[in-house]
Amino acid sequence: MTKIPHLAGAEVVKALQRAGFGLIRTTGSHHIMRGNGKTFPVPVHGRRELGPGLLRAICRQAGITVEELMAKASPH
Repeated sequence: MTKIPHLAGAEVVKALQRAGFGLIRTTGSHHIMRGNGKTFPVPVHGRRELGPGLLRAICRQAGITVEELMAKASPH
């Protein structure tokens, strides 16, 4: 099993955008993303990190793996 990284919501949004997902709108502190025919929210609460279960849920809703998200999250 892959070790889940510690990522803030804003980092997840950027990684998803690098993976081809688009930011549709922001409603409060939730960024609504769209891609792969799916629409899903990503919570962005300042620099607060998202828990591993929430990261897995976001990946599942996006239709990507945690490994794919991690590859897009690291800039190198």
